[in-house]
Amino acid sequence: MDKQNLVYLASFLVLLIAIMIFAPRAQDSPAGIKNITVEKAKELIEKEDVFILDVRTPSEFNSSHIEGAVLIPVTNSGGSYLSPDSLLEARIDEVPEDKKILVYCRSGHRSVSASTILVNAGYSDVYNMQGGINAWIDAGYPVISSKKFGD
Repeated sequence: MDKQNLVYLASFLVLLIAIMIFAPRAQDSPAGIKNITVEKAKELIEKEDVFILDVRTPSEFNSSHIEGAVLIPVTNSGGSYLSPDSLLEARIDEVPEDKKILVYCRSGHRSVSASTILVNAGYSDVYNMQGGINAWIDAGYPVISSKKFGD
């Protein structure tokens, strides 16, 4: 191998290593949390015994939610004024420890916080649905609405 080819090879290897080190990883998440797409979430719901945890506010839940979801808000947001004992940290014992937990919110931010709370409490099968209910609806998947026409 001549000197010029050796320089090209070394340059290529340096570039490859830099890309591997600095490239963002789509699956990166806090330890113990598995980020999944809405497609994978729908598949999980259809094929597994999963506890579906909606961590939004009651009004958001009432506007639309995934069938079978249980509402336990993670924070007081969007004008919600729930007492601290109504939020996830205080109600964590309502989340089963023997099932996979699928967590979602509106767009995928609060669900990361909720998933972190669950993992820190010892839950190991925690799945964060990326994009939240917005991505679920955008994918054309069904939702339940508690609102009535004229409300």
